[in-house]
Amino acid sequence: MDWVGWHEQYERPESTLARRLAAIQGQIRTFLDESPSGPLRVLSLCAGQGDDLLGVLADHPRRTDVRARLVELDAGNTAVAAQRARSAGLPDVEVVTGDAGRADRYADLAPAHLVLLCGIFGNILDDDLARTIECCPQLCTRGGTVIWTRARGEPDRVPQICDRFERQGFERRWLSAPDAGFGVGVHRFTGTPQPLVTGTRLFRFASYEDLQRLDDR
Repeated sequence: MDWVGWHEQYERPESTLARRLAAIQGQIRTFLDESPSGPLRVLSLCAGQGDDLLGVLADHPRRTDVRARLVELDAGNTAVAAQRARSAGLPDVEVVTGDAGRADRYADLAPAHLVLLCGIFGNILDDDLARTIECCPQLCTRGGTVIWTRARGEPDRVPQICDRFERQGFERRWLSAPDAGFGVGVHRFTGTPQPLVTGTRLFRFASYEDLQRLDDR
């Protein structure tokens, strides 16, 4: 997959991905608007070019309150994200080129007030999806928010994802409409944060063939 070229879809306002991005950004703005005053920690896994978070922080009144880490494996994408952060004057946004599926990447920022899991759940197998959600209490502080995405084609796994989050102590705050053409969910953590277990692998992107076999079950 050409993950740099993939981002070109955001430039077409009527595309599904552009509309999904607008929904994610809207939920990030809501999070920032409603958060108590003070510093905020943000983790973005598989951050791509940082369109979701950087597109909001660029002109948001809470921009200086945010310390963020964006982790992305594709060096072309992280180069774009880092340049955007510099251009927007966001020195506390750190862009890391590396494997976002490794828990160690988040050791000094977890638990965070906002965790972005966008573009992940549709690219991993069920065991990794379950493990990632089970680890969210290690990534998210009490009262913190997780924003996640998953396409809603058949078989629709969004209800299963919501159920998994709720079993881990998260309450559903918002879910895009079933006919929106995309799936964006927002869950708030009401439980007790757990210590981050370093050395843990949360997920690994699966091959197209493995994902196809999963959908054909």
